[in-house]
Amino acid sequence: MLEAAVEVADAALAHHQSRYEWVRLPWGSDYYLSSGRMMPEDGLEQLRGFAAILLGAVGDPRVPDHVTLSGLLLPIRRGFDQYLCIRPVRLYHGVASPLSGIAAEEIDLVIYRENTEGEYADVGGRLHRGSEAEIAVQANVFTRRGCRRIIEAAFVGATARRHRVTSITKSNAQGYGMVLWDEVFEEVSAQYPQVETRSLLVDAAAMDLVRRPGNFDVVVASNLFGDILSDLAAAVAGGVGLAPSGNINPGRTAPSMFEPVHGSAPDIAGEGIANPVAAVLSVAMMFDHLGETSVASCVRDAVETVLAAGTFLTPDLGGRATTRDVTRAIVGALPA
Repeated sequence: MLEAAVEVADAALAHHQSRYEWVRLPWGSDYYLSSGRMMPEDGLEQLRGFAAILLGAVGDPRVPDHVTLSGLLLPIRRGFDQYLCIRPVRLYHGVASPLSGIAAEEIDLVIYRENTEGEYADVGGRLHRGSEAEIAVQANVFTRRGCRRIIEAAFVGATARRHRVTSITKSNAQGYGMVLWDEVFEEVSAQYPQVETRSLLVDAAAMDLVRRPGNFDVVVASNLFGDILSDLAAAVAGGVGLAPSGNINPGRTAPSMFEPVHGSAPDIAGEGIANPVAAVLSVAMMFDHLGETSVASCVRDAVETVLAAGTFLTPDLGGRATTRDVTRAIVGALPA
């Protein structure tokens, strides 16, 4: 997927007489199988000097998922303080939602996911391993600072959209961390009287994303809830093959990282039929972050043109096009 995204990116940059240098780093599951690590010990220092990071899917059935996540993705997010994960979800013209009677304009939302603490903080441990008395403790970590900065980012984002923010919580069962989240949400809400707010329990939010997806504009959620609900929202909007994301360091003290939401799809690996759109849209998010807004816009416009035409759709969208077909079509849809 990355090569498809880079091809589109280079073509778009050429149209705007701009250029970036790509440095390819062979880290991930293959690297782990040969070295025992997902990235080198000094991986973060190697990455620190780059303007941005474009990450592909790194999973492999031969490597446990918690190894791939904890060995590469989470250290980058935490090490570079990429606390803001932005996951836009749209139903595009030419793409069918699994929901009946849904028009393209009805699904257009952005999920703001807290990205460095919460349920992914990796605090806990195991005792008496392998015995019947084994104990595993996994602690969620919520700080006032962590809650505040992701919630404030969501409100700022809402002021540029439809002025609605929905907070996702489970404070009826998680009486400490999620109650803190709720309290901070109320505090921040008071600073944005022009923004309509509501707070939903995560189970109710999951139902409403299916029953009434058009009710959502900006969604702000913890690490785990944001992860799960963004997959659900993407499925409602046609599938994770269309879902980009950005892991953002808003202070720009370290590079931000952009990646498709989907995984490595080992069931179709090597068949050449994976959908490249999520990776391409992730590149567009990266260019926005880098200030190349014209490049980002023309990439998104090209994607929308190809999807609306319906001629080059991969099997996940009901078509028969290959990854290469879709990539060429997007490049061909870029402005001359």
